[in-house]
Amino acid sequence: MGMFWLLAFILWQIIPAQAAITVGGGGVGINIGNAGGGGAGVWIGGGINNGPTPSSPSVSKLTTAYTALQAWKSAITDDPLGILKTWVGSDVCSYKGVFCAGPGPFVAGIDLNHANLQGSLVKELSVLTDISILHLNSNRFSGTVPDTFKDLSSLQELDISNNRFSGPFPAVTLYIPNLVYLDLRFNSFSGPVPEDLFNKRLDAIFLNNNQFEGELPQNLGNSPASVINLANNRFSGNIPASFGIASSKLKEILLLNNQLTGCIPQGIGLFSEMQVFDVSHNSLMGHLPDTVSCLSDIEVLNLAHNKLSGVLPDLVCSLGSLMNLSVAYNFFSGFSQECSKLSFRKGGFDFSLNCLPGRDMQRPQPECLVIPGGGLSCLRIPSARPLVCGALLGNLEVNVTSTSP
Repeated sequence: MGMFWLLAFILWQIIPAQAAITVGGGGVGINIGNAGGGGAGVWIGGGINNGPTPSSPSVSKLTTAYTALQAWKSAITDDPLGILKTWVGSDVCSYKGVFCAGPGPFVAGIDLNHANLQGSLVKELSVLTDISILHLNSNRFSGTVPDTFKDLSSLQELDISNNRFSGPFPAVTLYIPNLVYLDLRFNSFSGPVPEDLFNKRLDAIFLNNNQFEGELPQNLGNSPASVINLANNRFSGNIPASFGIASSKLKEILLLNNQLTGCIPQGIGLFSEMQVFDVSHNSLMGHLPDTVSCLSDIEVLNLAHNKLSGVLPDLVCSLGSLMNLSVAYNFFSGFSQECSKLSFRKGGFDFSLNCLPGRDMQRPQPECLVIPGGGLSCLRIPSARPLVCGALLGNLEVNVTSTSP
């Protein structure tokens, strides 16, 4: 019943505002119409259709859906949990994992998470133009996303994570007009990530745990997404110098375990709502930018396993929301008073294996004689006055322009 409630809630956000959700019998239903107005009742997902006899357009939609789902069923070669045993007959609204809404009814969502199905996606699914969610997490689907998926004009959430998809980034996802949630993580996609991905109006981008490679697109910071996860891939090169200039509403960005080099851009401080910034396990060098101190909402700041150097300033260690700070396995050589206080707190704060004088668990002295990236020139904000976070944008734009080729 918990899954039915969840899907009913998601679909409630998608169907018109006049709809009201009702519960009865063995499933969850949606009544269409004003309260008390006697609208049509339609059962959602794996239940019984107690609504009126569908009109001709609706019959046509369900007939089309039946054809598409049967084509997909034929492309599924293993069903150890017996999910598809319910995919029999023309009443697709009774199929397990298929969720319908009204008036109509029509197929509004498919949720086959953790079904352990083996097979591939088929082009016929593109006729489900009313579908808003397609969740296929934790199966054994392979191949790629059919180009016909661009016709899924109502699709808002596409989750094909934890499968066996491969090949280049599925460019068709860039042409699904109303997509806001894209989850491709834990597959075997490879090659570069297209720049257009970060121009698309997505709220969540999950590409982690694939084999994507190449440099990060220069417009990475332009994305309106609140969460971007690119961890555990093979990205190389620098974090774009313009990162943060667009001052988006990014709350979490995870770039850990890639092959990134160069500096952490000064623009990081412009993400005023940032809560998680994790660039650990890369080869970033240079000093920590002063603008990190502008991350007033930051809770997790993980810089571990890089080649960063310089001094850890009070402004960073005194951030009020900070719950987890790790700079382990770097080459920091200076330690402020506020950072010293944090080092005595249990859990969440790790300063080990740096070059901090008088501290335990630091690198052997010979390793600290040559600091990696000593000649690296990172973009700094020139200012004779103390850093004022609210005045960053103008200074950054001037410096990025002046350093452009």
